[in-house]
Amino acid sequence: MRVLEKISDFVGKYMAILVLAVAALALFVPQSVSFIKTSYVNTLLGIVMFGMGLTLKASDFKVVFSRPKDIIIGAVAQFTIMPLLAFVLTKLFQLPPELAVGVILVGTCPGGTSSNVMTYLAKGDVALSVGMTGVSTILAPFLTPLLTKLYAGQTVDVDLLSMFLSIVKVVIVPIVLGCIINKLFSSFTEKVTKILPLVSVTAIVAIVAAVVSANSSKIMTCGFLIMLVVVLHNCLGYALGFAVGKALKLDMSKCKAVAIEVGMQNSGLATSLAATHFAQYPLATIPGAVFSVWHNISGAIFANFMASKE
Repeated sequence: MRVLEKISDFVGKYMAILVLAVAALALFVPQSVSFIKTSYVNTLLGIVMFGMGLTLKASDFKVVFSRPKDIIIGAVAQFTIMPLLAFVLTKLFQLPPELAVGVILVGTCPGGTSSNVMTYLAKGDVALSVGMTGVSTILAPFLTPLLTKLYAGQTVDVDLLSMFLSIVKVVIVPIVLGCIINKLFSSFTEKVTKILPLVSVTAIVAIVAAVVSANSSKIMTCGFLIMLVVVLHNCLGYALGFAVGKALKLDMSKCKAVAIEVGMQNSGLATSLAATHFAQYPLATIPGAVFSVWHNISGAIFANFMASKE
């Protein structure tokens, strides 16, 4: 177990580099990871969400009731800034439908699972970050399909009920199961959570490998454009999230939490939804995969920069 814990610490610390390395391998030597199929994406995402559930306790949600104003600000910012940014960027760069729906899916998804770690590294309000991630994840089955329909419905067909059920199945159910197991077997989960970064990072790396290797030739032709849009989407999310916090006179630690929560998306869910509901548009999975790689790099950089700001 100690060996696994050390490996887990290493993997968690160098997650961004590992994801980037595997993405490069999948892009330039796709056959090396072709055994990881895109059909595994939902299962892999479910594993990540289950791991997230194992780390949650009822006390993590106290912030929702003790500081509802902060949570509401975060949730509103999450589901207005990123979807609107995604829509504007798809129009500005005149993206084809299959790329546009992928970018919009990234924008309409809830906060990313690594945002809490990045908020901690930035010396931000971790309790607020955890509460915001939890609330945006709970709202996702309702808001993600509706917002996707709003922003992408004129371009592609969006099945609201099917998307709702998918999010419940691959996100809500695994998280709830994880929470229940954590409650019933807390002594066991305390030991297991020490190796969770190893499990979660492995699953995220596998998702990126599956999607990138399956679409490597297409990424080669439009990779720069996708990367540019993803970087702008993510960085503008940080900036506007921080600006909202400042405009509403939140203290610096809360501003950091809101900025990171808004900028970092659950891109694994975006990839899963694209693969499941927009299979006729293979490139729709790419923005989510690229975001998965990029936001872990940018998140670490942004967190280090913000750590010195008081």
